[in-house]
Amino acid sequence: MAGRTGAVKDKTGTGAAPEVRPADALWRTPTFRQLDARLDALVGGRTATQLEGLRLRTVGDLLHLVPRKYFSGTELSDLSTLQPEEEVAVLAEVRSVRAHNLPSAGQHTGRKPRLEVVVTDRRGYLTLTFFGTPHLIRYWQNDLQPGARGIFAGKVRVFNQTLQLAHPDFVILGDDGTVVGGAARNEDMAKITGSALVPIYPQTGKLRTWTIGSCVGLALDAVAGRPDPVPEAVRREAGVVELGEAFRAVHQPQDRHRADEGLERLRFDEAFALQLTMARRRADAAAHGATPRPRRSGGLLDAFDARLPFVLTAGQVEVGDLLFEELARPTPMQRLLQGEVGSGKTLVALRAMLAVVDAGGQAALLAPTEVLATQHRHTIARMLGDLAEVGTLGAAEHATGVVLLTGSLGAARRRAALAEVASGTAGLVVGTHALLSEDVAFADLGLVVVDEQHRFGVEQRAALSAKATARPHVLVMTATPIPRSVAMTVFGDLETSTLRELPAGRAEVTSVVVDVRRQPTWVDRAWDRVREEVAAGHQAYVVCARISSTAKDKGPAVSDGDGSGFVPEDAPPAAAVEDLYAELAAGALSGVRVEMLHGQLPADEKDAVMARFAAGETDVLVATTVIEVGVDVPNATVMVICDADRFGISQLHQLRGRIGRGGHTGVCLLLTQAEPGTPARERLTAVAGTRDGFALAEVDLEQRREGDVLGSSQSGRRSSLRLLRVLDDADLIAQAREIAVRCVADPVLADDPGLSDIVTDVERRAAGDWLERS
Repeated sequence: MAGRTGAVKDKTGTGAAPEVRPADALWRTPTFRQLDARLDALVGGRTATQLEGLRLRTVGDLLHLVPRKYFSGTELSDLSTLQPEEEVAVLAEVRSVRAHNLPSAGQHTGRKPRLEVVVTDRRGYLTLTFFGTPHLIRYWQNDLQPGARGIFAGKVRVFNQTLQLAHPDFVILGDDGTVVGGAARNEDMAKITGSALVPIYPQTGKLRTWTIGSCVGLALDAVAGRPDPVPEAVRREAGVVELGEAFRAVHQPQDRHRADEGLERLRFDEAFALQLTMARRRADAAAHGATPRPRRSGGLLDAFDARLPFVLTAGQVEVGDLLFEELARPTPMQRLLQGEVGSGKTLVALRAMLAVVDAGGQAALLAPTEVLATQHRHTIARMLGDLAEVGTLGAAEHATGVVLLTGSLGAARRRAALAEVASGTAGLVVGTHALLSEDVAFADLGLVVVDEQHRFGVEQRAALSAKATARPHVLVMTATPIPRSVAMTVFGDLETSTLRELPAGRAEVTSVVVDVRRQPTWVDRAWDRVREEVAAGHQAYVVCARISSTAKDKGPAVSDGDGSGFVPEDAPPAAAVEDLYAELAAGALSGVRVEMLHGQLPADEKDAVMARFAAGETDVLVATTVIEVGVDVPNATVMVICDADRFGISQLHQLRGRIGRGGHTGVCLLLTQAEPGTPARERLTAVAGTRDGFALAEVDLEQRREGDVLGSSQSGRRSSLRLLRVLDDADLIAQAREIAVRCVADPVLADDPGLSDIVTDVERRAAGDWLERS
């Protein structure tokens, strides 16, 4: 590296090497050997800015950028897989070269010189077109001789119905895989091609694979000799190689076995970092004392139980007893409660909340949307009756207050709600993200319940918990069944309980996929079925993927959903609530009481619409996914989901769970234009084929991978996982969890500085992502 003091440019001005600072200066920087050193200290500001387009900001980010694939010296790319507008790097063989408009000595043709090159994978062909001065045309022509092999990078275009790369960057490789020529040649190219395998990196329009490889080479040199943060004993137990060796094996592999060894270490590091952080969090929670909240006889909870008009399921009793036991301990409960749609999780949580109120504390329920928070408040108040009317003449003995706190409350109502929370008059507080506001103060917060945890992150849980004087107990709920591998990854700081048994009285719900294109008469039949259910005294939901057709989005980006929809490029716009409401009210459902509901309505109007529907004053509710969770109208028996292929499996399962809740059989009609055999249609077939949410969760994970299953709120990006795939790497995650638990329990390893750095990095990234989202 010595002597490299500036940018090295190729002869065309494209494919420039990174700006490089003198090596001695790098080594003199004390913090440079750390993987979290910023890239501009290594490659210069211009290149660092380009790398940021790939979410690469630090030396560690760069070294963890795994090549998309590796080329051997004899392995050509499959050109048949290329798609228009795709940024590609292909290894191909030159078949023919032809120069056009080259002037003779002293002559000018008046037309721009160009070079046309045809490359092949020995099955198909791809055209390369270069423009430049006569000197450059001849220079390139000298490198691009028939039979030469090279890597060619650029954007695939269509010209005269033929795929081509216009003026691609390229390097020509010798028989040993080293660079011997090309339009992107520079002295660092040997670093990515001097091994038996050539790594090909993800790239952007301005940042080619060899430029990234050159930066990686600098990073490898810079961290050489850095101590491995993972102690040798841990590496030996995990069966992985040393970190520096792993980086070299991944980026400069001598064979695929060595590359796989390096990748296995990086995958283990990712799993171990997560599990070590979770284990530290569990240990930290256990080390902080919580105020015990033992169940008290003869109080609010017993009065509530005595009024229940039904018998609790065995699962509800079992989980409830476990929660009471953990609430009575002097260490904070940290538990995840997952269960089927309609399995009675809210009732289990409410009983735990009442036990805390009996013990002198307060309980807060955090919900992801105002509609759900309002529904929870109404449901709790209805179930408690006069037990929720503290301070009134008709209040029962042991009564408490139930307060709703959301962002849309008016100033006067908000002040009143804050006062009840601060004074302790409100034993039960239900709200949205508004509960996290700085002006919300509790008298004695003893239990935090987080509903639909997939909509929140760990930091939001922590922000609400921080409002308690002592560490509060935490109960997290989700009606989206979570595969064990996902639970270990995302909820590893929580113990898990599951409710599978449905309460008595749940009716059968039949689901039918309606092909709108091939079965247009079935759509008319769907509206007839809605009218028939209404005539029988029942109610219906109609769900749309978006709110308004005036927005440019096809949906569901403008809906109230979680962004898990799937919108093909050629898909027609999805049905919108506002349009379909007007159409149905004036047409197929004329004479039927129809209303609409979506997240952009004023809060008071949303409350009024839901109240009328719940009271049976509305027959049909045309809505977005604001009714996905928590809405309980037992009289609803039919649901029509328009453009059902725009929703994910878990969302469809949640939506379907809104019907069949009152003992009446139900039907869910999944309207779609998705073609048979497509992944979208397969999702709908899976949903129609079973009501087992746990089975659907596995299908969901297989189809969408964990980035979508977890949701952006869990990760701050499409997926926080770089290399791990929770479906494929469940065993590795379980192994990492076991090792992490032993590390935290070991007095020596618990204070190991390298392991502490690992946890600090994970926590820093998580906090940074949450701040970006907030």
